[in-house]
Amino acid sequence: MLDKIKIGVVGCGDISGIYFKNITGTFREIEISGVCDLIESRADNAVATYSLARKYRDMNELFADPEVDIVLNITRPYEHYGVDMAAIAAGKHVYSEKPLGASLEEGEQLRDAAAAKNVKLGGAPDTFLGAGIQTCRKLIDDGCIGKPVAATAFMVGHGHEAWHHDPAFYYKSGGGPMLDMGPYYLTALVNLLGPVKTVAGIAKTAFPTRTITSKQHYGEIVNVEIPTHLTGAFEFASGAVGTIIMSFDVYAHKLPIIEIYGTEGTLSVPDPNGFGGPIRLYRPESGEFLEVPLMFPYPENSRGLGLADMAKAIQTGRKPRAGVDLTFHILEVMTAFARSSEAGKHIEITSSPERPALMVNGLMKGILD
Repeated sequence: MLDKIKIGVVGCGDISGIYFKNITGTFREIEISGVCDLIESRADNAVATYSLARKYRDMNELFADPEVDIVLNITRPYEHYGVDMAAIAAGKHVYSEKPLGASLEEGEQLRDAAAAKNVKLGGAPDTFLGAGIQTCRKLIDDGCIGKPVAATAFMVGHGHEAWHHDPAFYYKSGGGPMLDMGPYYLTALVNLLGPVKTVAGIAKTAFPTRTITSKQHYGEIVNVEIPTHLTGAFEFASGAVGTIIMSFDVYAHKLPIIEIYGTEGTLSVPDPNGFGGPIRLYRPESGEFLEVPLMFPYPENSRGLGLADMAKAIQTGRKPRAGVDLTFHILEVMTAFARSSEAGKHIEITSSPERPALMVNGLMKGILD
């Protein structure tokens, strides 16, 4: 058996718990070498709760540790660039929470820096590697809806100020509905249908300020610095076309999540922010949507799956499924909607990644191919 890949974790905030749980309890080929956080008590709590080996004083001490193979960056979006760039400069592989960067320029610099250092870079979301989206991928690849001709994706709500304990950053650079939730939806679509080649978008900000009503910052007013309603059309390299709405400006709706339309049927895709189902397939001969059983592992919350996949890729020399080719492409596509709106023209996408390989069935839980 290959030696375990060691993970150094930067950031012990809200989402870190599921990573710690899965790395220590599910994925058998990686282990945590240690953690750090700007708020020291968070790192102390992680060490105590998950019986971790070490707390680093800061990220620079973590980067200097020769035991660390991959840096797991789960800081806030506007901090991703600085942490990732420093880790790459130290010669570490990096797996980052989404998005890859707060701007296209940040993504370009990170991609190029990783290539120059010959280290792997990639990151979230890895939900597309779960049972739900993987089953949908197989159904499409097997021709169950014929040739895909179109897709729709909708994520609409009214933002985070009523429930999130610290919602302000969702309305600053690196936030907004597209960079916050777009990675889940667009990564799922690219995995299912291939890369995007052209984007046309309109981006608006309906509310110039937001008043926080959640308990911790009740009554505080946030100036909105980013578009909060983005809508547009895009064309895949395959010729299929997509329609998308990402919004923090909508109180209620009855829209689907993701649907794929083919020459021989329709596929209703599950929430790409999760790893499981349900999946519904419409075929003309049945005349109704029928639920399809999941055909792949990891239907539960398996965050860290992409990290484990990167570790196995390092060991075996293959490409990681959630690697920089994919994460950069998604960042380029996401930022293209606002760029298209500003320029008043279609935006041609320059990156064109291969679709990630399907997950492999039949392996022991927590062991990847």
